[in-house]
Amino acid sequence: MGFLRVGRYRLPVWVLFVLIVAGCSSASHKAPVETRSTPARPVAPPPVVASPAAPPPGTEAPPKPLPGAENAGKPGYYTVKPGDTVLRIALDTGQNWRDLVRWNSLDNPNVVEVGQVLRVVPPGVDAAAVSARAVPGAGRVETRPLDAVPALPAVAPPAPATASAAAAVPTVPPASTASVSPPNAAAIAAAPVASAVPAPTGTAPPVRDSSEELVWIWPASGALIAGFDEGRNKGLTIAGKAGDPVLAAGDGRVVYAGSSLRGYGNLVIVKHSEVYLTAYAHNQTLLVKDDQVVRRGQKIAEMGSSDAERVQLHFEVRRQGKPIDPARLLPAR
Repeated sequence: MGFLRVGRYRLPVWVLFVLIVAGCSSASHKAPVETRSTPARPVAPPPVVASPAAPPPGTEAPPKPLPGAENAGKPGYYTVKPGDTVLRIALDTGQNWRDLVRWNSLDNPNVVEVGQVLRVVPPGVDAAAVSARAVPGAGRVETRPLDAVPALPAVAPPAPATASAAAAVPTVPPASTASVSPPNAAAIAAAPVASAVPAPTGTAPPVRDSSEELVWIWPASGALIAGFDEGRNKGLTIAGKAGDPVLAAGDGRVVYAGSSLRGYGNLVIVKHSEVYLTAYAHNQTLLVKDDQVVRRGQKIAEMGSSDAERVQLHFEVRRQGKPIDPARLLPAR
C-alpha cells in the first residue's frame, strides 16, 4: 500500500481517499425549492348580533312592568297607591272585593303592589260610555264613570214571622208615598229581632237597581254627634251604648263582614243596588256573614268601640264608591 506525504505526515492513500469523499458529501446541499400557493380569499367578519344594553356599572336593571300597567289611566281601571288593599279599593269603587279578585286573577287577595293596575268594572263593560245617574234630593254629586255594576242576586222574602214579631217591627212606607214619615227610632231599637238571621230561601224580585226606588232608614237610634264632612268624616257618627242594635239601612247583600280595614274596626258592608253600598263601622259584635241577604231594619251588628275612642256607629253611604252625605237620603228625624 502506498503512502503520501502531507506536510510532516505520511498517510496511507486509502485514508486520503476517505477524507476526500467525506468532504464532498458534506459540501453537497439540496436544490432550492420554490413553493407556490393560491392566494387566500378575504374572509368576511361574523355578523354582529345586537344585545340589550347592559346597565352602567353601579346601576340596577329597570324593573319589570307590573300587572295591568298597559291599562293605567283608562276608565274602569285603578292604579294601586301606597296603603291600598283589595278591600279598600273595593269600598272606594263600590265593588265586591271578591269580584276584584276574580276580574284580576289575583292569586293572593292580601297582596297588591304599588303601581299595579286593577280592573274595577266587570269585563266587557265600557266604563267610559256609562253616564252617572242623579241622586234624588241629593243635589249635584260628582261621580266616577263606574255605573255599570252587575245587579245583586235575587233577594228572597224574609221568613214568615209570628203575629207578635210582625207587630214589633216598624212598617216603612213605600217609596212612592209623597211624604215619607220617619220610622220611630225607639221602636226600631226595641224590636226583638234575631241576633243572626240566616239568608232566607225562596224566590223574589231582584234588589232594585234604580236609586229612586230605594227606601232608607236610620241604622241606629242614638244622637247624631258628627255630620258628613268629605275631608274629615266620610259619613255620620251616631252615639249609643255598647250592645245597641245596628240595623241595615236598606235591603241588600253583605259583601264584607270582618275587621281587616284599618280605621273601621269590626265592619259590615252591604251592597244595596248597582250603585249603592253602606258601611257600618266600630261594632262590638257582627251578626251577619259575607254573602248573606239582609232586609231593611234587620239587626246586623251590635254597637261598640272597636278601633275607636268611644262607643259609636260610623255609618257611610257610598254611591259608585264615592262617599256622599247619608243625611240626604235618610228620612228626617
